[in-house]
Amino acid sequence: MIRAGLNLGNSKISCVVCDYKDSKNIKILSLISLPTKDLKKNIIINYSNLLHEIKKLIIDSEKNSQTKLNSINLNIPANESISEYYDSEVNINEEKISVLHLKKAINESEFFKKNINYFEVLNSIIGYELDNKLLYSDPVGNYANKIKVFFYRLLLNDKFFKNLLNLKKDLKLDVDNYIPSPLSSSLSVLSEDEKNLGSICIDLGHTTTSIAIYENKKFIFGDALLVGGNNVTNDIARGVSTTITSAERLKTLYGSVISSPSDEHELIEVPTISGENNQFNQINRSTVNSIIKPRIEETLEMVWQKIKQKNLDTKKIKNVVLTGGGSQLEGIIEYAKIIFSSNVRIGKPLDFIGLESKLSNPSFADILGTILYNRQDYEIKYLGKDKKNKKKLGFSGFLAWLDQYI
Repeated sequence: MIRAGLNLGNSKISCVVCDYKDSKNIKILSLISLPTKDLKKNIIINYSNLLHEIKKLIIDSEKNSQTKLNSINLNIPANESISEYYDSEVNINEEKISVLHLKKAINESEFFKKNINYFEVLNSIIGYELDNKLLYSDPVGNYANKIKVFFYRLLLNDKFFKNLLNLKKDLKLDVDNYIPSPLSSSLSVLSEDEKNLGSICIDLGHTTTSIAIYENKKFIFGDALLVGGNNVTNDIARGVSTTITSAERLKTLYGSVISSPSDEHELIEVPTISGENNQFNQINRSTVNSIIKPRIEETLEMVWQKIKQKNLDTKKIKNVVLTGGGSQLEGIIEYAKIIFSSNVRIGKPLDFIGLESKLSNPSFADILGTILYNRQDYEIKYLGKDKKNKKKLGFSGFLAWLDQYI
């Protein structure tokens, strides 16, 4: 089966095509990225240019993979998101728990509450409580006096999504799934053990830092901050009065979150911001790192505060996985260990057949995750048909309603 994923980033757009047999047998047929300046902080700057760029990317991907793409999975940003948690308790008087009991718990909860200007992108049951004892596996078949069901929903602001609907129409492509970026990145870099034991996946992108949290193999939180590697580059450009291109080079070649005594003596020639007459200033490496460190510290602290605001039990989170282009900064592992008091590693995409080594790096975590998404893992299977149809629950219902008007 052919699967394809599309990611619309703020510095590049990417498309991956694979031959998907199962989650352990995926062969990459094509992975292409093209630079773009037509998206800024998830706002489309020039719609016609972006449409042209995506069409070219799709055509190139079809040629490279020797396939015809009729549908894709689309990665979507998760800034301005809302994570909602609900619980519902049902008395069953020592009966054997059935699917009907779970449906009753769902239907009697606030799970179907609507939020204006937001759409639901995923929903799941993240745990159960049987007579005050926690359970994370399917409770059907157990006996209990009462059962409590815990739910999670992730909702995203629909402003950016409305533009995506126009792109979908103009591209003449079906979208199989809309995948929030934190989930997409985590799917490609987290192991099953990390999902089970409790982990945070932080994707340090160009203009966005996304956050995904797992516990007991369940995705329990997703969000994003509008801060990323581009902020570091701009800080360097201002701090040493050089061009953005030169600042990006300084960050990539010399940047580190943790300085060493030798940095004071390592001199770097930097072109002046005017670029006239090949003029250069001379700075030491410690100057660059003294600019980088506060921004990375601020970003990771913002992530930690975002998690704490949701009153999530941070003591259960034993692992932090950093991915995305920003995760390749020297010294970031050691610094993240201090902030999160957890095990920290760099997350590279899991093994795929046919994936070139140069593309198997953290920068491609989000796009590769799009082909690993399975909708049934992020939709509650116990929702009754009548309730589903009546409420038009989730993204598919929202799409069906909007498609009447486009």
